[in-house]
Amino acid sequence: MSTETEPAPTGTGPGDAVIRTDGLTKHFGHTAALDSLDLTVPAGSVFGFLGPNGAGKTTAIRLLVGLLRPTSGTARVLGLDIVRDRRDVHRVIGYLPGDLAIDLELTGRQYLDYLGHLRGGIDPTVRADLVDRFDLDLDRRIGAMSHGNRQKLGIVQACMHRPRVLVLDEPTQGLDPIMQRSFLDLLRDVRERGDTVFLSSHVLSEVEDVADHVAVVRDGRLVATTSIDELRQRARRRIALTFADDAPLEALRNVPGVVEATAVDHTVELVVEGSMAELLRVAAPFGVDRVVSDEVDLTDVFLRMYEGR
Repeated sequence: MSTETEPAPTGTGPGDAVIRTDGLTKHFGHTAALDSLDLTVPAGSVFGFLGPNGAGKTTAIRLLVGLLRPTSGTARVLGLDIVRDRRDVHRVIGYLPGDLAIDLELTGRQYLDYLGHLRGGIDPTVRADLVDRFDLDLDRRIGAMSHGNRQKLGIVQACMHRPRVLVLDEPTQGLDPIMQRSFLDLLRDVRERGDTVFLSSHVLSEVEDVADHVAVVRDGRLVATTSIDELRQRARRRIALTFADDAPLEALRNVPGVVEATAVDHTVELVVEGSMAELLRVAAPFGVDRVVSDEVDLTDVFLRMYEGR
């Protein structure tokens, strides 16, 4: 990557689009790996990019970072065209591929020194903080590292130059639960300083935990984009209402948003989609003694989006 003076990217204010694609398409022969992707990623957000295997996620990411050229359509990162301004795009992003390729004969220190030199130098304190955060031994040969430690090294190299945009493809694969938590804390720190994360992951719980917005692709096409807050409003929640007298099963079953309802003695167990306000309004006159509600789990919502429901 070039070490020339960094350009002045556009689209960096709050709410501005840091990544924007218009009709982004990639064919491999007669196969459309990505078909007319229209995507807008706002500044200062963690954007989850989801979909089943073979959906086109990695193809989209490789297009965004300039490793592939689109068959048609356009994409911009911080206002920079991914084809025309490819070298400038490399200066403003940090990238962790899903299949990180590293020279196994190098030590971790040699690897990071080399990449830092390509970038024209980095702040050594930033690198040291990341190495400490992920408990890495940089003097160990990469070939002798576990898969998890190589993944941590990949995260450090993507973040050590404080990029404006982090593009991460399955970043937590191989990390133990403690390191996964450290990684999610890192993403929150990135967002807090106003930078942007484009996160592709199969770990739906971590996307739910840290993302602000999500997009779902299937068979190369975008099938949904929404905010996590909107998803929570649509999510299904399990709730149990216990009554002093007979349970009003039929009255509750007919409330808008109730997907399932069953009665056991004085308790009605329900699955509710969206707001519970109307359900509680209908239930109140019957004398509710106890309300038990599960936490909203977005996994079911994600899977229904995967399946096109």
